[in-house]
Amino acid sequence: MISREPTIERLATARALLLEPFGLDETHLTRALAEIRAHRVDDADLYFQYTRSEGWSLEEGIVKTGSFSIDQGVGVRAVSGEKTAFAYSDDISEASLLDAARTVRSIAAVSKNARVRVNPSRVAGSRTLYGGEDPISSLDSAAKVSLLGRVEQMARAKDPRVAQVMAGLASEYDVVLVARADGTLAADVRPLVRLSVTVIAEQNGRREMGSGGGGGRFGLGYFTDQQLQSYVDDAVKAAMTNLESRPAPAGHMTVVLGPGWPGILLHEAVGHGLEGDFNRKGSSAFSGKVGQRVAAKGVTVLDDGTIADRRGSLNVDDEGNASQRNVLIEDGILRGYIQDAMNARLMRVAPTGNGRRESYAHIPMPRMTNTYMLGGDRSPEEIVASIDKGLYATNFGGGQVDITSGKFVFSASEAYWVEKGKIQYPVKGATIVGNGPDALTRVSMIGNDMKLDTGVGTCGKEGQSVPVGVGQPTLRIDGLTVGGTA
Repeated sequence: MISREPTIERLATARALLLEPFGLDETHLTRALAEIRAHRVDDADLYFQYTRSEGWSLEEGIVKTGSFSIDQGVGVRAVSGEKTAFAYSDDISEASLLDAARTVRSIAAVSKNARVRVNPSRVAGSRTLYGGEDPISSLDSAAKVSLLGRVEQMARAKDPRVAQVMAGLASEYDVVLVARADGTLAADVRPLVRLSVTVIAEQNGRREMGSGGGGGRFGLGYFTDQQLQSYVDDAVKAAMTNLESRPAPAGHMTVVLGPGWPGILLHEAVGHGLEGDFNRKGSSAFSGKVGQRVAAKGVTVLDDGTIADRRGSLNVDDEGNASQRNVLIEDGILRGYIQDAMNARLMRVAPTGNGRRESYAHIPMPRMTNTYMLGGDRSPEEIVASIDKGLYATNFGGGQVDITSGKFVFSASEAYWVEKGKIQYPVKGATIVGNGPDALTRVSMIGNDMKLDTGVGTCGKEGQSVPVGVGQPTLRIDGLTVGGTA
């Protein structure tokens, strides 16, 4: 058997799903782009997408819901200066493609003497970070139901106080094809799976909840019994910890954040502020600060779309650019922003492989992939032991951030009160209030235990949701405000 280079293989898959069934080839794409460029535009692209998704959920030992969907379509975009014209259709045909192209080209003024230069096609460079298998077909329906049943059995066997178990399994097979006005042709085949488990524990009339789960860009075979047990252990531990929790103290204090998922605070309070569109418009607290100190020494923050199999990783972004490992803050100094093509052009910098969109029905914008802080040289035990009085937060729920001011509010779903370096008891109802840029300057200790989350993150921005990853080591931040219930 002769195998093809992965980039060529992905293009072949995209053509077979998105062009050939509709009587299209690259000649038709070139013709549509030429229609757009008959008027003066700075950029234009076609984004074809085929998505097959499936979901199962179990509650009270019964599969309550099951879903399956197929969606496909094309988005057509023209960009002139800061203006974007966009049209999309779930009808993939030459007629709808040309109609959309004629619609979006109206963004530029009509020029009777416009000259159209059709650029030769070139295959975009890309990476091979994950396989192209369809995760939906990696297990049959009976096996998927059995998998969720095992999750429930494990949770109930873990502790007799577990009163209710809810588990969900989601799979997606996503194929995209991007054709750009500069002749770039790129494709990606993106598997994505996620398993979630939530338990409710009851003791002496009190009920508390805990959750766990994970996933990434691979097949369902990843969810071995050992992996399922780790998710169940996390969920049950969180629920049991909350059963013992007391009201959280409030005040101005030292806060230590645990490794992994607590990086969601970094993602929200800092990462969004480093996206190119906010900084081009001057609406971010980090605007105009490249080359300046914005964080304590030792703080290095990256956005990296090149980590194998990760939920936030991409072989190419949704504009056909290869994903990158971007250093945003280095040893406290701001080095740059994450960029899509339009904002990079307007800011006169290179795109960073962060042009992302929820689907063919949405325009791309600069978005994070896997955002994390590098580790330091302190052990997590040493960092916790350094707290005189303060909060040790190991898991987070929801939060809100104001990009312009950098102010944030986050709720801790698992946290502990610490005095004289010793964990005293778990607390409930703690909210952490601060300012993202200011909080970065208050980082006083960085752990050597950096880890990424388990693969559960979804980021929302301007009505669009995309899968992301977060991560960090244990961090000590001095002088944050904690809102409590005590």
